[in-house]
Amino acid sequence: QVQVVESGGGLVQAGGSLRLSCAASAASGSIFSINTMGWYRQVPGKQRELVAIKKTAESAHYADSVKGRFTISRDNAKNLVYLQMNSLKPEDTGVYYCNAHIRLRSNFAQEDEYWGQGTQVTVSS
Repeated sequence: QVQVVESGGGLVQAGGSLRLSCAASAASGSIFSINTMGWYRQVPGKQRELVAIKKTAESAHYADSVKGRFTISRDNAKNLVYLQMNSLKPEDTGVYYCNAHIRLRSNFAQEDEYWGQGTQVTVSS
């Protein structure tokens, strides 16, 4: 069973910084590979939107609203992804979800998408 777990959310004042972390894991080292890992956010009444994604060995892609302020990074050996968020704005408030596209050793021809449970980020003005 695959688990994707986020951490690092919280309350911060506008202009501040937060760092989100996400770890993907499965029983007995059964993860074969993780191609894409990324972050999405959602606010009540709106659709979940892309914040940043990064494929293995490729450049990152960011939403226009966070370019220059957020940085996504990965530790591929440990199946981790981070989101460094600087110069935070009240409009960055939302629940941030980690997303991972994973192939398991039991069936490495198939890539499935997994989501974390979400972590709340609140930016006060």
